[in-house]
Formats: sequence, C-alpha cells, structure tokens
Amino acid sequence: MEYDERLARFRQGHLNPFNKAEDEPRGDKDLLHNEMKPDSFKSEPRFHPTDRVMDLGLAEDHFSRPVGSFIASDIEHLKQAIEDCKRLILELPEHSEKQKDTVVKLIHLRLKLQELKDPDEDEPNMRVLLEHRFYKEKSKSVKQTCDKCSTIIWGLIQTWYTCTGCSYRCHSKCLNTITKPCVRSKVSHQSEYELNICPESGLDSQDYRCAECRAPVSLRGIPNEARQCDYTGQYYCSNCHWNDMAVIPARVIHNWEFESRKVCRSSMRYLSLMMSRPVLKLKEINPLLFNFVEELVEIRKLRQDVLLMKPYFITCKEAMEARLLLQLQERQHFVENDEMYSLQDLIDISSGRLSSSLTEIHTTFAKHIKLDCEGLLL
Repeated sequence: MEYDERLARFRQGHLNPFNKAEDEPRGDKDLLHNEMKPDSFKSEPRFHPTDRVMDLGLAEDHFSRPVGSFIASDIEHLKQAIEDCKRLILELPEHSEKQKDTVVKLIHLRLKLQELKDPDEDEPNMRVLLEHRFYKEKSKSVKQTCDKCSTIIWGLIQTWYTCTGCSYRCHSKCLNTITKPCVRSKVSHQSEYELNICPESGLDSQDYRCAECRAPVSLRGIPNEARQCDYTGQYYCSNCHWNDMAVIPARVIHNWEFESRKVCRSSMRYLSLMMSRPVLKLKEINPLLFNFVEELVEIRKLRQDVLLMKPYFITCKEAMEARLLLQLQERQHFVENDEMYSLQDLIDISSGRLSSSLTEIHTTFAKHIKLDCEGLLL
C-alpha cells in the first residue's frame, strides 16, 4: 500500500511538473541553478517533481496546457530558467553540441512562457469589433504576423483571429486594443480612389505623428521612423507601414505607370479590396489617355461589340442554354457598359492578358451568331 502511494505521487510529479506537492522541499532556484551547470549534460537527466522548470523542453507534452491555473511563481521560475540558459549559452564552447542543446531548451522555455502569458483557449469563435468580423483561426502551422503588435503569431500555442472582411490578423490578447476600423466598410460606403499622385502635405501638418495611430515619428527615425505611403501621401510609423508594395491608381491613370510603390497597411488592404471594382470612368478622368494607349482603344471597341451582341444572346434559346454571357462573369461590367474600368482591368490591359482573353470571347460570340445559332428565339 505504501509502495502504491509513493508510485502515484511520483507519476503525478512527473506527468504534471507544475503541480506542487505540499511536502515538496523548497530551494527550487538552487536545484535549477545546479541543473544548468555544464557538467549536468554528461549524465542522463533525472526526473523529479522539483525539476519541473528545466524539464519543459524535454517532455512530450511541453506544448500542452496543464490543468488548473498558474501562479506568479511559475512564470518567475521560467524567467529565471531562461536567464540561466542565456548565460550558459555564452559560457559554453561556440558551435558545441552542448550549446546547441541549450539553445533548443531556451526556445522551449520561451514558448512555454509565452503560453502562460496568453489568455485561455476558451475564446469565442467569432468577435465583432469596429465593423471587423473576427473568426478564430484553426490553422496551427501557418506563420503569420499580428497586425496590431507586429510580432509573430505562434499558431501552435497562441489563439489568433482573422477578419473576414479585410483579412486583418491579430492575437486574441490584442483584440481589445484594436483602433483601426475594418477597411471593407470604407469600400462599401466610399468606393473611390485618391486620384492625386502622392498628395503629400508634410510631417508638420500631421504634428509629427503617425497618420493612423498618432505615435511620434520623424524622418531621422527618432523616436520612430516616418514612412511615407505613396497612395495617401501621409507618413506612418513602422507598426502601421510595413513597406508593402502596391500599384497606385493615380499613377496608372495620369502616367500609365504600373510600378509598385510602398504603401501603408490600411492602404494596401483598401487597394486590394478595390482592385476588381469598376469605379474608374476614364473618359471623364483622363480622356487623353485613349490618344496615347492603343490597347485602350482596342478594348473599348471589343466592349462596344459585346454590348451590341448582348440583346441577341438574351433572346436566343441556345445562347441562354450555353450561358455564353457567363464567360464574362469575372468582369460583369463589360456586359453593362463600355465606360467603367477597374484597376485590375488596366493592369491586364497593360500586360496584354485582357486583350487576348476578350478577343477570344468576342470570337466565340461572333461565331455563335454567324454560324452556330439556328435562330431559336425565346
């Protein structure tokens, strides 16, 4: 009976090193310090309930969350173990096996510390904040970066959310600190581009602060580097401007220039959501563009022909059964008018993709009318 009780206590201490036994001897820090000495690597590790801190990197379940809540001393022990690991790495011979093993143990300790600091996994699957619709992510292996704190999201041990509207990603612990509204709401209420090329007004007009989060910025990088967004012309801090690259609509319309420029995070999301929206009426914004870009004239002629064919296809039984007009479902505005363009249309015109695909569709339409159709009307 006494043996069974001792065996049960041993298993409990080994499987859940964070549960402290009442009769556990004090002096964990001394044991931890002795375990971290280089000589301890020569022998096999001994499992003991008081070795709960340094055993984290070796146990099979070091990523699992033990039952019960953690007290402050557990986090303090982990912090002390991390500091001991860092000192030991500097003392050990460079590139030695002992140093490599200690680095691996340091990584495990840091991950476990991050896990203790994170909120519980019992999080709602959906949250609505500032018009964002956040859903809890299930993926554990994809490496992402938090849009709020700009640090890595460790999906294996951290809970994180993604907005279905603008793809804003963040830790669950960062949700309540978000100040940026969902960009999709701006797209829904204000579907238009800034059509002035990099409309800069200067840092002084921003009171030397980030245009989004209002953090202090300067061109000298003190206290934070000021980064200009080529779309808005404003300056942002490094947390709000990650040097993302995007094609600028104003440069395309006025200069027929498609070189990607650096933009802030919010501009990048806005431009991505607006990419396929037909909101550019070139005939009004820059009618001279048709005099210098021959491809635009060709596309306009093809679109006009498609509009002339549309009434026939609507009344033709065979065309309706074949769903010919659905070949343009990705560019629905092509069967509605010949004036509106999306930014994606202009990019595809520049690369030649749109001319090739639209010519092929135009040929199919003309062939049906001239050769294939038997004149069966609805």
